[in-house]
Amino acid sequence: MLRASETVAITDTGRQRPDNEDNWLARAPVFVVADGMGGAQAGEVASKIAVETFERGLPDGGEPEERLATRVREANQRIHELSRAGSKQAGMGTTITAAYVDSEDLAIAHVGDSRAYLFRDGALKRLTRDHTLVGALVEQGKLTEEEAAEHPQRSIITRALGPEADVEVDTWSYPLRAGDVVLLCSDGLTSMISEERVAEIVGADAALQSAARALIDEANAAGGRDNITVVLFRLEEVGVDGALEERTAVRPPSERVTRSRETEAPVAPPPSPPPSARQARLARTQGRPGSSPAGRSVPHRRWVAAVISAVIVLALLLGGGFLASRQLFFLGTNSQGIVTIYRGLPYDLPAGVRLYETFYVSGVPAAALPTDRQKALLDHHLRSQSDASSLVRDLELGKVSK
Repeated sequence: MLRASETVAITDTGRQRPDNEDNWLARAPVFVVADGMGGAQAGEVASKIAVETFERGLPDGGEPEERLATRVREANQRIHELSRAGSKQAGMGTTITAAYVDSEDLAIAHVGDSRAYLFRDGALKRLTRDHTLVGALVEQGKLTEEEAAEHPQRSIITRALGPEADVEVDTWSYPLRAGDVVLLCSDGLTSMISEERVAEIVGADAALQSAARALIDEANAAGGRDNITVVLFRLEEVGVDGALEERTAVRPPSERVTRSRETEAPVAPPPSPPPSARQARLARTQGRPGSSPAGRSVPHRRWVAAVISAVIVLALLLGGGFLASRQLFFLGTNSQGIVTIYRGLPYDLPAGVRLYETFYVSGVPAAALPTDRQKALLDHHLRSQSDASSLVRDLELGKVSK
């Protein structure tokens, strides 16, 4: 059985930001890093909500990936509702990278561009993929990692907690072994220093406290353009007896320092091992059917039966139409005026019911397009997924062909 033994977490404002919008949790076996967006009054609130959602632990039942994703979706709902309730938090959001140490595996739930890494045998392996414009272009072979690091739109995030009522959560599980070191960090670290340099620093110092401090210092020395958060923990092998004894071995966190919030996090025992890890992609919840008519007295039974039959037929017709609409896409703009691909039909029903959902947010402001180009593209014309994606890809690459 494995557990997180040596654990350290540090967050730093950096050299160019007035406030720190990052938040973190390092409470074994759960570890979280969240990087807020939307300004100090909003971004810090969003990342704090994301971390607080995990403070009560994971829900019971299911595999670790599913349990992590459940908490992520709960955080997204809270942030989204708050962002719509008041002007101060309007538009706020946050990234999140959450990890859970199982007896032999590391489960991860991820949204945004914070990252998780595994350091083993002197090599650093990235465990997450960035939900950013340049990240998508790298995956498509349109940009190299080096080009992406200098791209003018490298900060545009395509997925985060808060902007939408539903969020797609990426989950993975990776096998662990004793001696592995796991790193969770905000992009304030990886946007300043290379992965090769991160590996050198982590591998050069056996003490994770010193390694974490060195990572923060080097990111600041490189410019410190953003808030920097680092969570590091090492895996060790323990027997059942050792795990039970560890329940009383809890170390209190150290005091907060002037520029950074730094602590060696309490160590808690891992829970009983759940079922083996799996690879899973979580589907978005689409909506709930409405309530059916209440039953009446005996003389009305035939009438009730007729109504129920009509409701069932209508539901089947609507269900068929909904399934068909899942294959339709159109282009429009979101609340920030960014060209966006929507899935479904471009109609709003009474009571705020929408027949569409956000499929992909591009990195292209509609205002940057010529007027005639805007009219040709943003006319809500129904398209296939490949057609819509091709048009947006051309926009992102600076092309003007129709």
